[in-house]
Formats: sequence, C-alpha cells, structure tokens
Amino acid sequence: MTPKELKQILQALVEHGVSELTLETPDYKLTVRRGGEVQVVALPQGVTAPVAPLPSPPTPAPGDLAPAAGAPALKAQEAKGAKEAKEAGGECAGCVEVRAPIVGTFYRAPAPDAPPYVEEGDRVEKGQVLCIIEAMKLMNEIESEVSGIVKKILVKNGEPVEYGQPLFLIQPL
Repeated sequence: MTPKELKQILQALVEHGVSELTLETPDYKLTVRRGGEVQVVALPQGVTAPVAPLPSPPTPAPGDLAPAAGAPALKAQEAKGAKEAKEAGGECAGCVEVRAPIVGTFYRAPAPDAPPYVEEGDRVEKGQVLCIIEAMKLMNEIESEVSGIVKKILVKNGEPVEYGQPLFLIQPL
C-alpha cells in the first residue's frame, strides 16, 4: 500500500464518520480506529494475531450534544470560526471561505521553526498551500481554491479544527 492510498483511506474514514476499519492482506494487517493510532502488523500468510485495542476518543460531555436531536453540536472552535467568518464577511464582500476538508490540527507552517505559508494581506495563487491539517499522524496540505488576497486567517496555529470549519477568507482577484 502506498502512502497516497493510505491517505485516501484515512480521509474517507473521516469524511464518512467510520470509527474502525481492518484491512488484511497476505503481507500485513492494518487496523485503524478513530481517536487512536494506525497499527501495521506484518504477518506470515495465513497467521492472524489479535490487535490490542487503542484508546478510544473521549465521551462527549452532555453540553456537547444538541438537546433535541442528540447529534453533536458545533464545537467551540468551529462556532468561533463561523462567527469570525460572518463578522469578517461584512468587511470582505465576495470573499471565498476556505474550509477544513477534514478533522485535525491546524498548522500555519510546515515546521515549528519555519515561517507560515501565508499571512493576512498576502497574495495567493490557486493551488498554493495555505496551511497543513494533521489528521491521524498524516500532514494534509490545504491549498487555495482561488487566486486572490488573504483577508483573514480564522484559526490560530495548533488549534483543532472540525470538518467544514472556515479557515481563511480570500478576496478573489
């Protein structure tokens, strides 16, 4: 399995809300559980071994559930990002929101000691990397959907982000 194939599998798990997946071939057994780590176990053909359970994600607090539907409500970061996007939207009519395609941790730079990919006021081209979202130990580069000017960065470095959360506002050129 190539890293690209593994990345596609992990993104599909996150996008579709799958909590566990086991993939077994003659060369390896791969078990992925959300909220845990990836385990790859090389086994001789025909031999199976138990995979130790990984830590499960924390149980949501009662305040994290929507009272009527019982579905998870917006997290504080997502609500904050959406609020900032609406507020900045008044300042930036016609801006394009770049949203998080996956759940993970937002990083503005490729390394802690490296400069950020972009700053507010920078001109960006379509396809230019804006940030990284780390999900399940994989670094996913998030690219600009349009050419334009970065008007607002809505998330702080190192903050967790939710699927669909606004990250940037870009004024198209």
